[in-house]
Amino acid sequence: MRPKNLAKEEAIRSIALQIISEEGLENLSMQKLAKAANISPRTIYIKYENKEDLLIKLFIEDVLGNYEKAILENFDSKMPFADGMKRLWLNTFHYLRNNKPAFSLIQYGKSSPLLNKAFQEKNIRQGAFFAPIHTFLKTNVQAGLIADLPHDVHRALLFSPIQDLVAEYFDHLDRPVQIITDKIILTSCEIVIKGILK
Repeated sequence: MRPKNLAKEEAIRSIALQIISEEGLENLSMQKLAKAANISPRTIYIKYENKEDLLIKLFIEDVLGNYEKAILENFDSKMPFADGMKRLWLNTFHYLRNNKPAFSLIQYGKSSPLLNKAFQEKNIRQGAFFAPIHTFLKTNVQAGLIADLPHDVHRALLFSPIQDLVAEYFDHLDRPVQIITDKIILTSCEIVIKGILK
């Protein structure tokens, strides 16, 4: 790709993420994106078939890798279960509260076929991302600390609550008091840990 085209594509993605962050995913349209980027909609359609195609590429190429890197910072799959969970929760909270567009795409993906379609299109198998977390959970199952459940069930039990707490964090930005703090995150994580340990 020529440098000019690469710069244009980076601008399109950056502006798309900005619109998602400021106005919400539902307010992102190709026409609005073209206008904000000061280009014709036809230019966007050369690279992206439609809004869904843009979101899939944003998610896989711009969000997922950064999300994985942030969550796994200072995490080791050999950590004691409680320590590992607290590290993963704090990392998730710190990354997502500073990356609302990423959070919006992740939330959208959970309630739509977007993520499955993205993974299928890119031929991404379960475990290709967040492999140390898969290993961490498997190790703790083998040690008899947590129940042997399908990975998606572990994910729902252990990580859906932190996503909901991040949503509360953003809801409370417009309120007088922010109730979602590191302390609340850790307290909530401890409750989840107690609930899943055998």
